[in-house]
Amino acid sequence: MLHKLIDSRKNPVRQLYDRLSPLPGGTRLFSRAIGLMAPYTGTIRGEVIEVRPGHARVRMHDRKAVRNHLNSVHAIALMNLAEMCSGVAMTYSLPDGARAILTGLGIEFIKKARGTLTAECNIPIPSSTERREYEIEAVIRNESGDTVARARAKWLVGPVQG
Repeated sequence: MLHKLIDSRKNPVRQLYDRLSPLPGGTRLFSRAIGLMAPYTGTIRGEVIEVRPGHARVRMHDRKAVRNHLNSVHAIALMNLAEMCSGVAMTYSLPDGARAILTGLGIEFIKKARGTLTAECNIPIPSSTERREYEIEAVIRNESGDTVARARAKWLVGPVQG
């Protein structure tokens, strides 16, 4: 069904978000679609709150499935949230005919993460399909606004291969 919503010559992530987000529950549907496109990413049940060129915010609710033995959100769930946020920001911002792949990801854990968490990412907008690496930051904050983690993601952008 998703293929009916998307023109294969244009940025599929941008098309999907732009079509779904104005609808009631549209961002929830978009978030679910991201989880289906990238199944491991879907395991955290991240919710895309906002996307625009060069920016994304993604929320993750605290639940038993993402917790560790210390009763806080697991380090890899935080890493997954940061990757999802940076990936949505990057793929939404790509020009038509470009694709991106994650080539590196590092994270600094600042304090225990508990409760609903929000990741935010601002990126330079790729202006062409030219092969180039972008290093971007995703910051994860708790409900009080305290930074709990900072991630650095490297995304390699290039032209879609035939």
